[in-house]
Amino acid sequence: MIHIRKATPNDINAIAQLGSTTFLDTYLPNTPKEAVESFVENAFAIDTLCAEFDDPNVHYFLIFLEETLAGYSKIIHNVPNTTIEETQLTKLDRFYVLKEFHGQKLGAQLFNHTIDFSKENEQQGIWLYVLIENERALRFYQQNNFQIVGEYDFKISETRYNPNYIMYLEY
Repeated sequence: MIHIRKATPNDINAIAQLGSTTFLDTYLPNTPKEAVESFVENAFAIDTLCAEFDDPNVHYFLIFLEETLAGYSKIIHNVPNTTIEETQLTKLDRFYVLKEFHGQKLGAQLFNHTIDFSKENEQQGIWLYVLIENERALRFYQQNNFQIVGEYDFKISETRYNPNYIMYLEY
């Protein structure tokens, strides 16, 4: 059985662990290990995640298969992007499903839940950054009607930036 729920501060350790695992899986094949580890240390630090839970515009959703955490999404409401005309936008900041759950349609269910929540909160659309070399993610977003609207150099560390597309879905 699959179920999705909104995360609470009690989920911070699980979010940190899953986020670290999936980020490493995605970026290690084409990014220096030191740069990826530096990003993970900062982005998934417990203090960083605690601060995010204090922000009313940040929302995490967890997806479970049976009782096992399989992935999560993180969105931030009201984050404009200079390449998009609308201003009341949701940023899909993280969207992670563990490798062992790929191909089971969990990502689609989590995605639909996340989009519905964004729409319910009067957002005009949703945008994200995606690594240009992440073909699996690009296919997923394009199948869900996202359009490439620009490019962005995503900062991994003080010395490393990775090329990303900016993708957008208007509601």
